[in-house]
Amino acid sequence: MEYDKVLDEITEFIRDEVLLGDEKSELTPTTPLLEWGVLNSLNTARLLAHIRERWNVDIPPQYIVGRNFRNLENITTMVLEVGDFAG
Repeated sequence: MEYDKVLDEITEFIRDEVLLGDEKSELTPTTPLLEWGVLNSLNTARLLAHIRERWNVDIPPQYIVGRNFRNLENITTMVLEVGDFAG
């Protein structure tokens, strides 16, 4: 699975489902999602459900920590790592 493809799809999910399609939002791969309040407990749960449905990747509890949800880059890296798409 390509990093850029996963990043784009997660960005689209956050923009469409969390920010409700707000095209003016300054969402970049390094936007501080937790600091800006974009991801809260409910939105994180929705994102985890999306990841499970889209890529069939269950994120283990030990990965559900702030550093993995800090920004889109970290989320993408986590999905690729946990999903083990290389094999």
